[in-house]
Amino acid sequence: MENMKTDKLEKIHNRNLDISSYIVDDDHILITGEFKEKNLITIYEKSGKPIEPNVFHHMQIQLIVKISELKIVDIHAKILGGPYDNVCREMENSLDKIKGLNIAAGFSSKVKKIVGGTQGCLHLTTLLLSMAPAVLQGYWVFGARDKNRKDNSEFDIGEYLIDTCWAWRKDGPLAENLIKQNHKE
Repeated sequence: MENMKTDKLEKIHNRNLDISSYIVDDDHILITGEFKEKNLITIYEKSGKPIEPNVFHHMQIQLIVKISELKIVDIHAKILGGPYDNVCREMENSLDKIKGLNIAAGFSSKVKKIVGGTQGCLHLTTLLLSMAPAVLQGYWVFGARDKNRKDNSEFDIGEYLIDTCWAWRKDGPLAENLIKQNHKE
């Protein structure tokens, strides 16, 4: 398939994820995430009742991460809107169970086991899993802001990247260079 131009197509749905990182202190970063989903056209219930364009999922998560361990030390989730507001809001504390987890290999499967399915909210889980790679980026940027950092800085994230994608596959050139570099030190 070739890339399709969308400028002449009717856009009917939109999902946005917005994730940012902040310095809290010398030991912690705050990662914030917002998930907003909306219908852009009028839709209809089975009864024929119209539902005008609106935001139907709106959630926010804040994670406090201890930098030295990439450990989630606190979490706050807020459901600002959902298709079943009162029922959906019952899940605001569902992510509390992941306090203490480290952002490391196996994080996604642990999260799905702890808060997946009927144990939680699919949309909060989706947002949280999207935030995990941003924790690594925030961690790296936190350390990289020091112009005097060394090549073997504790903030180098190469080890976290191995086998996360094609570019960082274990037998690829980026991983090989990282391994060679680490053996020189």
